[in-house]
Amino acid sequence: MTTEQLRARQQALRAEYEAFCARGLHLDLSRGKPGPDLLCLADGMLDCVSEKTGYLTEGGVDTRNYGVLDGIPEAKRLFADILGVDPDNVLVGGNSSLNLMYDYIATAYAKGVCGHEPWSRQGAVKFLCPVPGYDRHFAITEFFGIEMISVPMTAAGPDMDAVEQAVRDPLVKGMWCIPMYSNPTGITFSDDTVRRLAAMTPAAPDFRIMWDNAYCMHHLYDDRQDHLLNLYREAQACGHEDNLIEFTSTSKISFPGAGIAAVAASPNNLADIKKRLRVETIGYDKINMLRHARYFGDIEGVREQMRRRAQVLRPKFDLVLNTLEEKLGGLEIAAWTKVVGGYFVSVDLLPGCAKKVAALMKDAGIVITGAGATFPYGVDPNDANLRLAPSYPPIEELAVSMELFCLCAELAAVEQRLTEVA
Repeated sequence: MTTEQLRARQQALRAEYEAFCARGLHLDLSRGKPGPDLLCLADGMLDCVSEKTGYLTEGGVDTRNYGVLDGIPEAKRLFADILGVDPDNVLVGGNSSLNLMYDYIATAYAKGVCGHEPWSRQGAVKFLCPVPGYDRHFAITEFFGIEMISVPMTAAGPDMDAVEQAVRDPLVKGMWCIPMYSNPTGITFSDDTVRRLAAMTPAAPDFRIMWDNAYCMHHLYDDRQDHLLNLYREAQACGHEDNLIEFTSTSKISFPGAGIAAVAASPNNLADIKKRLRVETIGYDKINMLRHARYFGDIEGVREQMRRRAQVLRPKFDLVLNTLEEKLGGLEIAAWTKVVGGYFVSVDLLPGCAKKVAALMKDAGIVITGAGATFPYGVDPNDANLRLAPSYPPIEELAVSMELFCLCAELAAVEQRLTEVA
């Protein structure tokens, strides 16, 4: 476009934007929160444990009482099937995998990992952070003052050349990973990436891959599903299973506020975690574990639940992707991941535009995840990436939000180009 054409387009877009502002919108797309249309799909779980059905596990344990530190056998089997490990490798916790991750990092920092020196006594320890990534992961490491090193995400997962180079430093103590339908890019790690992670021999003997497998069941389409190689089995074959701590939960399978979370790990790592748990708790909520085990029954029950959820989510993701293509495709001002699972869509705008788009959206009454949130310390060096979360709003509100998002993206790009030619 010529400068005159850019100015004319700016005026037209500004007029459309002001019309949106005049509508008095109040919408929120800021987090991957399930909407009521998803939450109701697990309501039947609330009747699974009662005086009528009984409170005993299959082994006769009364779930109303103390005990069973690592979770009831029925729940351990369910998570073992979800993660592709043995039940003996599973510990079932409370409702939050994020809490389990925080506790693991806190313990490593204060007390050490498997008999090694606490990270807090080893100097300026570091953590690898694939970017764009999950802001809550970054918040945990930042909370403990652990230096975060950004590693670029590729179409196959984190840049493994950069990872393998970085782990030669004994002060690099771990790495965050969301390996399947990654937050926010939707990328699933390739087989080669998983094998290279499994084969790594980090300089730090207390290095841990924090394998947050939150979306391993979250397929959107029956005929298009990613496959993730089993890192634990690959690491086990290399004799490196102690390098891995795997997490997942039912937060986006049953109820975010009342799900169950789990850790899968080697015998050495589980023994280390249980030492801390014996001080921290007498046992997690076993009634909730029993509720989940009875409701789902087995892995097929979980798969059926995820098919029902996909029927709700799929039209929302289709709307987001189709609107991006219709409004921004071919303009060369944005790129996005064409996800087939997970909970987010990642959009890369022209450098310098993300904060402006987020601000324009907010001023018009629609909140999205803040620019920079997908990078350590909240700083996107290119100010380009934004994360869209389609799951919560009704589809009508989502349609309005996406129309405004595309308008703001084009307006920011036009004004950026005008600034460049001024």
